[in-house]
Amino acid sequence: MAKKQYDRSGLSAVIADLLADMKRGAEAFHRDFLRLFGFSAKPPKKEPYPEKSKYPKTPGDGKAWRNLWGSLALSVVSLGFLGAAVALGLAFIYLAPQVPENADLWNVNRQAAIIVLDRNGEEIAARGARYGEHVDPGELPDHLIKAILSTEDRRFYDHGGVDLRGTLRAAVANTKAGTVVEGGSTITQQLAKNLFLSPRQTYERKAREALLALWIEGHYTKNEILSLYLNRIYLGAGAYGVESAAQTYFGKSARDVTLAEAAMLAGLPKAPSTYAPTQNPEGAQRRANDVLQNLLETGAVAPFEAREARLNPPVISKQNIDSGLGYFFDYAAAKAKELAPNATGDIIVRTTIDQKLQRDAEAAVASAMTVEARIKGADQAALVAYDQSGALRAMVGGRDYKESQFNRAVQAKRQPGSAFKPFVYVAAMESGLTPNSRFVDQPIDIAGWQPTNYTPGFAGPVRLTEAVAKSINTVAVQVTERIGRGKVVEAAKRLGIKSEIAPHRSIALGAVDVTLEELVSAYIPFARGGLAPEPYAIDSIETRDGEILYLHSDDNPKRVMTADVSKKMNHLLYQVMLNGTGGRARLGRREAAGKTGTTNDWRDAWFVGYTPQLIAGVWVGNDDYTPMEKVTGGTIPASIWKEFMISAHQGLPVLSLDGAYPAVSYAAEPVLLDFYREVSRGLASVRRDGNERRFRR
Repeated sequence: MAKKQYDRSGLSAVIADLLADMKRGAEAFHRDFLRLFGFSAKPPKKEPYPEKSKYPKTPGDGKAWRNLWGSLALSVVSLGFLGAAVALGLAFIYLAPQVPENADLWNVNRQAAIIVLDRNGEEIAARGARYGEHVDPGELPDHLIKAILSTEDRRFYDHGGVDLRGTLRAAVANTKAGTVVEGGSTITQQLAKNLFLSPRQTYERKAREALLALWIEGHYTKNEILSLYLNRIYLGAGAYGVESAAQTYFGKSARDVTLAEAAMLAGLPKAPSTYAPTQNPEGAQRRANDVLQNLLETGAVAPFEAREARLNPPVISKQNIDSGLGYFFDYAAAKAKELAPNATGDIIVRTTIDQKLQRDAEAAVASAMTVEARIKGADQAALVAYDQSGALRAMVGGRDYKESQFNRAVQAKRQPGSAFKPFVYVAAMESGLTPNSRFVDQPIDIAGWQPTNYTPGFAGPVRLTEAVAKSINTVAVQVTERIGRGKVVEAAKRLGIKSEIAPHRSIALGAVDVTLEELVSAYIPFARGGLAPEPYAIDSIETRDGEILYLHSDDNPKRVMTADVSKKMNHLLYQVMLNGTGGRARLGRREAAGKTGTTNDWRDAWFVGYTPQLIAGVWVGNDDYTPMEKVTGGTIPASIWKEFMISAHQGLPVLSLDGAYPAVSYAAEPVLLDFYREVSRGLASVRRDGNERRFRR
């Protein structure tokens, strides 16, 4: 934007007048000082004859002494004027804002916007300030310009930045009304406030605002100032500028707004948050009617046009009000700031979110969190889903984003209970145990600690396949103590748990604090054959100009388990779904594996499971740790998981899960042995019969 030369109509004129007044005041003070003490600007002439001093004084002699008090008063006034001038100058120096000489008002203090796209590049929302495409006043309808000027600054082209007449008129109107009914700030002052100052209503801010307005008027033309105002003024709902506001509220360009829509836009600067049509359509229309009246008063529109605009109010465009996506928006915005901390201006964030899967996740949570669930004390739920590559596909951080923005999927650290046990058995498989290794479910004592099972009693001899399927606590503790707690900690960290894990005796039962996000991501290696891709939610970040600020690199995932251990873990966790605590989550023909988790007093309930295509986890509980009424991981969480996974897998091929086959329980072994003995005896009898017939021949 070209700048104009400094002129006397702006700030320079004020400074020049101030210096002139100070000079005149100093000269007046000098003259009065000389008069007060009987001096004059010229040295007195000496009389040639001293005798004349004895003669009587001529008329007028001695008046300086008689006018002493008058001269003193005049000097005091002059000193006061000089002091006021000095004080004004100091105030100017103190209050005058420091604006860089080459300041670019198009970008100064411009808030950045984060535009969020889904995995397919479709825009799903924006966070922060949102600026539309730059539009020049000449491109806009005449009625939009007139609506703004008639409402905000009717003498815009006649004043030099501060309209004293308008300020006086507003003061009189406000005094008569007993409240603020009219503002005295010009468009230039409003622009100065929005660009440089805070919204605090103080005399100091108003003074700075006026000085900035004079500076702007001295550097830019009227049309440039109006263009800045139209493109940078805040108009509610995160929209800055008339183009962004028109797109937000009416779904069209500001170049195409009708008179009714123009009146509504022109009414927003007074209180954009209050009159935003998306939040207060009735208030926005009342304000628009005030703008139409202003247009009638200035003769900018005919009465017929104003009446038609009142009778045909604008249709407000429906915005994306999907409350469930709010959790992911906040998460993606925070991640974007971490990945591109030095980004300036608007940024476009392409995420991994799948809108179809996101809707499936929201629907699954909503359908399970019924009145019945609330009666059982289950008030909140969260869900996270990744694909096999580690890309986040769905996130639900709570039952209702509008009620609470706390994201339970990533911010809440809770104990996972038995959902932590897979890491125990990973360490066990790596230490030489197998799914068929035998333990005895019986009372145990670890330094005075006597863990019990969820169901009363003990099952006696069991294989690990049974212990995992039935989530037997005593066996998990025995395994941990045999292989060493440190190995369990190391395995959990290796697979993806990032939270601190202390190797205390209850680690086998999940007595650690983790988030749902990190627990689910640590299950990805089970579905990936022992490989652990880095979980991610953002594919790329770039500016509006196309500059790439961040690009996700699909590096080769590291191996955290051998293929053999991965297969054994699939075999163990498949039993949970087949005939264990996760039976409610079975997906029919589609092979899946997973683990339930329930903490003491039913405070937290979990289910984390996977197929070869998707890994998902669900948490159910309460923010205040209130116990639920026997809500376990195999009840509400398993139901949510199943409903989501069935919807999410629609159209996907049915793939096999390596190791997903039924296991033989230790209790069934005698029956199988008897069966095999009978088969063996039958085969032996057949063989003997054949021999006898052959011998008779």
